[in-house]
Amino acid sequence: MQADIQAGTGRQSIRSLLASTRWRMILMLFALYTVNCIDRMSLSVGMPSIVRDFHLSPTMQGLVLSAFFWTYSTCQIPAGWGADRFGARRMIGFSAVLWGGLQCVAGFAANGVVLLLTRIGLGAFEAPYMPAATRLTATWLPPRERARGVTLIDSGAPLGSAIGGLAISALIATTGSWRTAFVVVGVSTVALGYAVYRMLRETPDQHPGISPDEARHIREAKLAAGETRAARSAPLSRATLAAMVVGRIGWTTVFYGFVTWGPNYLSAGRGLDIRSMGVATFAIFLAGTLGEVFSGVIADWLQRHLARGPAFKVLFGLSGGVSLLCLLALPFVADVRLAVAVLALGLFFHLWGGLHWLIPALLAPREQVGFVGGVMNFAGTGGAIAVPIAVGVIVDMTGGYHAVLLFLAAGAFTYLVGSLLIDFGARAAEERA
Repeated sequence: MQADIQAGTGRQSIRSLLASTRWRMILMLFALYTVNCIDRMSLSVGMPSIVRDFHLSPTMQGLVLSAFFWTYSTCQIPAGWGADRFGARRMIGFSAVLWGGLQCVAGFAANGVVLLLTRIGLGAFEAPYMPAATRLTATWLPPRERARGVTLIDSGAPLGSAIGGLAISALIATTGSWRTAFVVVGVSTVALGYAVYRMLRETPDQHPGISPDEARHIREAKLAAGETRAARSAPLSRATLAAMVVGRIGWTTVFYGFVTWGPNYLSAGRGLDIRSMGVATFAIFLAGTLGEVFSGVIADWLQRHLARGPAFKVLFGLSGGVSLLCLLALPFVADVRLAVAVLALGLFFHLWGGLHWLIPALLAPREQVGFVGGVMNFAGTGGAIAVPIAVGVIVDMTGGYHAVLLFLAAGAFTYLVGSLLIDFGARAAEERA
């Protein structure tokens, strides 16, 4: 066992990682976040059917799609504080059962207003997840494994979107009911959320199944990286916090633009039927999932060969640059299959932005990791509130999606610039002092 988890190498085999308790914790968080994002995606995929039932205008569709983010955004900071104060495990278990229950209730909505209200509740109870998961990642993983850990968890977002697009469109096509799809996903969420709560532990020392070797490896790797309370006491600089916020707003503009309006773009803008739209959505978001997992692997590798600052600037530069180019190219792509391929390529690189979730654990004082994660996600999802509404208004005004793609390209540019301005070197220098 000790040979498998030799501290500081960063080169563990996949088999030894999966056999470790710490990575089983990360895989559980990944699985629950995947279901979390299926819940979010269900409304976007079901929207064409919901529109026929409730006769919603594009602007009203935008409001319903946006409603989730009203509370998801405003609850981020208190949720991050709650994870620091009451424990990440409790926050995750409590919220998962409640958001799954609300997903079931949404399946019985009588009109657009009721559906909007369920989305408001869903946003409130999904808010604690990523700040709490980020805190658990910082607690359970040695520094040289965290890029892989945090991007694996966050890759549940595009994977949930991919599976949600395929599964929910198939359920709707088979049963003729978007309501059935909502209830199935909600029940699954409640069951998985309760199971994850029972198996998670707040720290490695609290887990009855962790070996003494693995627990010692985690402690020694953190000490070797300088993660002592004295070394992690100073707050983030305002410039770094501002750059992090700006970059996150730009990133979420693009990502949530596709999560909320992507299926409609493929259906109304590219002429795909419900099954073809589901398959295309699956392919696009699966590419994003693979891209995010790959970014974690390459980030851990780069940090062994480059200083932290240059390593992350290379990663964010590639991510934002390719995402921007793909969005600018889409209005000139006529063939629908090529358009899906361009979207898949763009999302593959755009999802490298999941590395933003490393920032709280890398740069914030230990006692504020959850809070800083909440601030970052508050900023990003605050921008996401406006995106579904803005896209709906743009579609209403222009009658198409070309202007929407330019709007999302502006988001990609903002993500690129903000991410490149984050100072990863300041904290590293402090930890070496």
